[in-house]
Amino acid sequence: MDIRQGSQEELLRMKKNGEQGKKGDDSGNGLSRKEATEELIGCMVHSEEEAYRLYCDYGHRVGFSVRKGKQSYFIGTKSIRTKDYYCSKEGLKSDEPVTEANFNRPDTRTNCKAMVRFRVDEKGRWTVIRFAPVHNHQLAKPGERHMLRSAKSFAVGKSGVIDPAASAELHPINGFSGKAAADIPEPPGYTVRECYNQENMQNITLVEAADSQSLVSYFKRRTNEEGMFYWDVQVDQEGRMTNFFFRDGKSRNDYDCFGDAVIFDTTYRTNKYSLICAPFVGVNHHWHNIVFGCAFLLDDSTASYAWLFRSFLESMGGRSPKSIFTDQDEAIMQAVEQVFPNTQHCFSYWHILKNAQAHLGTINTSQAFQNMFMKCMQGSDTEVEMEESWAAMLNEYKLEDNNWLNDLYKFHNRWCSVFNKETFDGGINSSQWGEVSNNILTGIADESTSLTRFALLLERVVKNLRRNESEEDFRCTQTAPVRAIKHSTVLKQASESYTHRIYKLFEAEFLDGCGATSCHENSCGGTLLRFDITMQGRGSKMWTVLLDTSTMEISCDCRKFERMGLLCSHALKAFSLQNVDTIPDKYILKRWTKDARRSMYNLSQEDSAQQECTEAELAYRNRAMQYAYNLVLKSQELEEARKIFWDSLETGEKALEVFFEMRNLHAQSAKDASKRGKKKSSKGPSTKKAKQALASSSAAPELLAQTNGQLFQSAQDAHGNATIGRPIYYQAYPSTPMQPNQIFLNPDTIPVCAPQNLSAYPAILRPNSNFSGAKNI
Repeated sequence: MDIRQGSQEELLRMKKNGEQGKKGDDSGNGLSRKEATEELIGCMVHSEEEAYRLYCDYGHRVGFSVRKGKQSYFIGTKSIRTKDYYCSKEGLKSDEPVTEANFNRPDTRTNCKAMVRFRVDEKGRWTVIRFAPVHNHQLAKPGERHMLRSAKSFAVGKSGVIDPAASAELHPINGFSGKAAADIPEPPGYTVRECYNQENMQNITLVEAADSQSLVSYFKRRTNEEGMFYWDVQVDQEGRMTNFFFRDGKSRNDYDCFGDAVIFDTTYRTNKYSLICAPFVGVNHHWHNIVFGCAFLLDDSTASYAWLFRSFLESMGGRSPKSIFTDQDEAIMQAVEQVFPNTQHCFSYWHILKNAQAHLGTINTSQAFQNMFMKCMQGSDTEVEMEESWAAMLNEYKLEDNNWLNDLYKFHNRWCSVFNKETFDGGINSSQWGEVSNNILTGIADESTSLTRFALLLERVVKNLRRNESEEDFRCTQTAPVRAIKHSTVLKQASESYTHRIYKLFEAEFLDGCGATSCHENSCGGTLLRFDITMQGRGSKMWTVLLDTSTMEISCDCRKFERMGLLCSHALKAFSLQNVDTIPDKYILKRWTKDARRSMYNLSQEDSAQQECTEAELAYRNRAMQYAYNLVLKSQELEEARKIFWDSLETGEKALEVFFEMRNLHAQSAKDASKRGKKKSSKGPSTKKAKQALASSSAAPELLAQTNGQLFQSAQDAHGNATIGRPIYYQAYPSTPMQPNQIFLNPDTIPVCAPQNLSAYPAILRPNSNFSGAKNI
């Protein structure tokens, strides 16, 4: 390809797009050439850092990265006289030919001529004296600008507070943006985080007017349709809705089965308002993505994250995950410590590798560098080995002064595998998982998508994930995976227990252990054996396996079972040497089996009877179902708690049986009395006895109840007006004589039907007219 010709064609195309940009929908995020020229020409700052920041902010709004260029000095001094800043695609690389395939890659140089030049006077004032705004390549779209390498600062207006129109799509790639961009000063009196939050506070009035009520209405409708649906909204001091969290009933079921490891992803933005879209993602028994819930956040403050985590925890019955994986962000770290003190918090490999692309530039494209980087994260067996590998990497690529890597190393205990061998991740934090599996939100919305529309699109994504899971479940029940060794009892057991995807992972470990290992066995006394295992063709690295033959307990220092929940090749080799032909049940983790969901209640909302309910009945049923489900989970771990729960259910069931039996008796009695009355009336006046019988049975059985909103968190009914509380049934004796067929609910026994006369009660049990007692049943 002819570079000059290609550049000219690209330039003509960019000119055309620039004219369209003035009229299009990107006017709020980009600058026209006239506006840019007027903004920069003659602009004055007071330091080199401010000059660099000024052009970086301009580059972010237009859509390109900035690179520092040449500088000249006053004669005989080291004081800068002029300083140039270029588009990052300025110049050409001698070892990289430019083609159509790589022309628009971020790291490809296209000889772009866009630049700015500052001149410094004797008073230290930096003034723009030359400005070239034309680029010969594609500029980043608004939704991509936060990925620009130089997008570390925010566009600051004359007031010193961020201009929301300048960076509607911006969010920090690295949560420690103040540290990572140490060479970029913050505006006086503001931190970068405060500036960013100020931008979103200026946008919230738009969200409130356009989308907030619509989104809440959507949440209410889902709640009425589905009792286990959960949503929460946080409001500020002025009553404006700022943060939103929601999850459906199936997500609660998913979390109960697979909520041991969670990835919390904050890298995606809702395009219309630039709110943080933060899904909670896990992995199911097919090793596929599963969504536990999602949030829209106004800002990335510790307070917002803490509120979100508390809402998430409450929606999941108070059960914290074993481990949570997030981006490197100080606010998230503080919030996790507050809300999930017993949860292991680690940095996600996927987030780290994604941030490396933005902070390391062309170095990150080197395969040799990536190998060294991955060795530091996952390939070291000891702390000393990790530190040596890290130092060698920094020295090899002259990265000792890289701020992002230095900040990352400060928290190496949160991402280096050496320090997290006991942390369960279910493979969700492995390099195998990949970017495609993690970022489930890519491409589901555009710049005009409202919050409600975004929630609906997310619902569609979740439905697709669940449909894929259902198809996999069906395939696992209808077919058997092809076994590499047909007559292996271990593989037969694994194929019958695990899902197809997990079986293939297990089979690879089994074959690796049986066919590619060298082993030396030693006795440690008694029934304890030690195996020193070396993998053939992979150097002299040795793994140690300990096996107690009396209890069949096994452990390997690679800790794969602790991290993944699958036995490693080294442990399987030790079992094979001891002629163990079946895997002990405790080493087949239920979350990976075909029966992972079998013990969970099916929260399907497709029951045809549900469609026949009134809105009030449906709201009651959904709320009661959610309450009962929470009690089941709360009581399941202790035998005493389960007994209390079952006793309560049986007592309630008996009370309902008595109630409906008496109700049916009364209905039948009233029906018979009505027939007798008609028959008597045909023969003449009724007798006194018949009148008394009719009067004695005319009153309906009474069930005296009081709704107590304090004992059960109230929920809005189908119309959003009244509340539905848990009823308290109590004994009540009116001052007038009791009528037959009234029902009393005794606090200690099942309900009984009142006798004709209160004199039947012993005097000590006979209540007075002022008695009133209450008790939950």
